[in-house]
Amino acid sequence: MKKLMLGNDAFARGLYEGGCKIASSYPGTPSTEITEAIAKYDEVYAEWAPNEKVAMEVAIGASIAGARSFCAMKHVGLNVAADPLYTAAYTGVNGGLVIAVADDPGMHSSQNEQDSRHHAIAAKVPMLEPSDSAECRDFAKLAYTISEEFDAPVIIRTSTRVAHSQSAVELCDREDNGLKAYEKNPAKFVMMPAFAKKRHVVVEERTEKLIAYAETAPINRVEMNDSKIGVITSGISYQYAKEALGNTVSYLKLGMVNPLPAKLITDFAAKCDTVYVIEELDDIIETHCKKLGVNVIGKELFGFIGELSQKIIAEKILGKTAETVTYPEELPIRPPVMCAGCPHRGVFYALSKNKCIVSGDIGCYTLGAAAPLCAMDSTICMGASISGLHGFNKARGAESEQKAVAVIGDSTFMHSGMTGLVNIAYNATNSTVIILDNSITGMTGHQQNPTTGKNLKGDVAAKVDLETLCKAIGINRVRVVDPYHLAETEQAILEELSIEEPSVIISRRPCALLKHVKHKPALKVNADQCKSCKLCLKLGCPAISMRDGKAVIDHTQCVGCGICMEQCKFGAICE
Repeated sequence: MKKLMLGNDAFARGLYEGGCKIASSYPGTPSTEITEAIAKYDEVYAEWAPNEKVAMEVAIGASIAGARSFCAMKHVGLNVAADPLYTAAYTGVNGGLVIAVADDPGMHSSQNEQDSRHHAIAAKVPMLEPSDSAECRDFAKLAYTISEEFDAPVIIRTSTRVAHSQSAVELCDREDNGLKAYEKNPAKFVMMPAFAKKRHVVVEERTEKLIAYAETAPINRVEMNDSKIGVITSGISYQYAKEALGNTVSYLKLGMVNPLPAKLITDFAAKCDTVYVIEELDDIIETHCKKLGVNVIGKELFGFIGELSQKIIAEKILGKTAETVTYPEELPIRPPVMCAGCPHRGVFYALSKNKCIVSGDIGCYTLGAAAPLCAMDSTICMGASISGLHGFNKARGAESEQKAVAVIGDSTFMHSGMTGLVNIAYNATNSTVIILDNSITGMTGHQQNPTTGKNLKGDVAAKVDLETLCKAIGINRVRVVDPYHLAETEQAILEELSIEEPSVIISRRPCALLKHVKHKPALKVNADQCKSCKLCLKLGCPAISMRDGKAVIDHTQCVGCGICMEQCKFGAICE
């Protein structure tokens, strides 16, 4: 039976059919739906871990126990999980271990555009790269076979376009081989120097075997057509090339992108007059080809930045310019904004109003950096807001301690914010941290986390008490505010900034988009009392606009949070 499936859903199906028993991940767009989908199969235990490092370690532990295991993350999540990955490359596996990493060319929802192939090369583990949903399913199953045959973790690299596009997938029955036997083997799994030195030899020998496998692996295939032009490519770039160039050129499609074959590439290139390498982001395949002495054309045409497309490839190789439609005047941009009723709005308005320096973090609240709030000074990575604030205050001292704060979401705090707060308490700066507790992992689509009291399947689970945790870490001043109450929120921020000791403010209000949250009726504007001061627009709420010189509220968006009503000095906004 065939079914139209998203790449992520098909990936999960492949894991299921391949006999996966344990899945542990941290949500990260565009990888999130893989774990959500596999959790729907009763034969698979699936969980959200606090962060990617923990998820990787859970999967490694399950693999050592003899289970086929899995973990997923986005590209920046692999940075967090790199520590266990690089050593798991030495230990190898017992049950097969598959790792999904989703890159984000074009930075649709990411803070950088890194190429995860570098991690596979550096860790010396095999990496596969599917180009559509059918290959997501096929490669996930194949990865378990490769993992156990070559005694290695296997990374499957996807991208935003592969993860979130659809194609037909053939469904098969599940292969369940049970648990592999577990035997105590310190020389394989205890990576102290004496054992690790010997395992490094195994890694290098394995790499040679994998290169030999890559030469004949069916997922590396040649499609010979016209020999004037040859294209070496992989992943979504293969789909772009096929659509742009059709059967007018020949292709070497690489399904395994680490390690790369040698003879297969040189033989293919020898049959073609001109060879192009089409790959997004870095020049991994191109550099490999040039090391082999193969003259290829690549990044000098396609560059290192952003996504490729059918249009770009047709222009660069065929000289064809696609027809475009132009508008007589520029259309206004529509940047993303925090939702109407977003609980973070009140906090950021108070911070902006008081000209605070804000060390930001990764989450939907990063939109607090956008106009009109403009209430964020830096955003680096998960958890960096708290550690960064400590460093900022250590550098500038009292000058900044009464003006600078860190903001971090509840899920991000559990991910990697706790250790930063420990550092603030332990190494003593007068730093104020605001935990934006919206009771969910918002940016990636409302996943549960350790503070919500529910697990991945929605079952009741242990719930971390943020107030108690912060006090246990060593923070004596911990207070909770409702960000829908502007005056209360602003007062709390100013008071904690004035105190000469570390403090935490927990801004607690559920995400306005959660299904169980009950909202008040939409607010209205009394046009006769509106003075057209536009102070309400400074909140950046998408439900508020101006019409005929007066403020108006879109009742289809407004959730009646009341922030604008509290903000209006003339009583023009009412229930």
